[in-house]
Amino acid sequence: MEEKIRAAPTLVYPESDGEPMAETPKHLQAMTDCMDVLRSYFRRFTDVYIAGNMMMYYEEGNPRKSISPDVFVVRGVSKKEIRTYKTWEQPPTLDFVLEVASPSTYTRDFNEKMEIYAKILQVKAYCIYDPYHEIDPYFVGFRLVGETYEEIPFVNGRIPLEVLGLELGEHEGVLRLYDPVKALWLFTSQERVGDAEVRVAQESRARQEAESRAQHAEAEIEKLRAALQRLEATE
Repeated sequence: MEEKIRAAPTLVYPESDGEPMAETPKHLQAMTDCMDVLRSYFRRFTDVYIAGNMMMYYEEGNPRKSISPDVFVVRGVSKKEIRTYKTWEQPPTLDFVLEVASPSTYTRDFNEKMEIYAKILQVKAYCIYDPYHEIDPYFVGFRLVGETYEEIPFVNGRIPLEVLGLELGEHEGVLRLYDPVKALWLFTSQERVGDAEVRVAQESRARQEAESRAQHAEAEIEKLRAALQRLEATE
């Protein structure tokens, strides 16, 4: 009997590590807000890719060599759908990574992940942030110098990220990005919509008040005109 030729098994790179996206809603909010603000800020750039909680493979042929940054930015990638990030198919180095940490993850964030980001992915700027302030330091940033990280000094309570042209800091108790050129905080889409709704409501009230004042003034003028006509009639 002729033996059938079987196809070699396809190497699988899983799209998930089976872990939850974030430990708490507050951790998740910090991640999604950061991605939302970055996508809005870089919306006019066609080659700046922003994502998070994506499986990233850094050794072809070895699916165990992987990491999943909470938030990352890389230049040189078009805004297209990517299910997993493979460094042999996409730019092998990253511009920025944020890890939203907790007491259960900070050891890996400051050791194993930091080593991979510095020596393999060569992440130019790496930040670690704990929204509950339970670890020490709860907020820190590093810039890559050679193959090692150097801590970035805070400026006005924020971490300057030269690679992004932005600064990262806490604004009213939440993690936000700051534009040093325009000297303003960058807000999420939902926050901008909320502000716009407030402005529309304020402008509507102002118009209504102006119309009310105009109507009141017109009524007063009519009264004066009627009084003047009565005086003229009695003369």
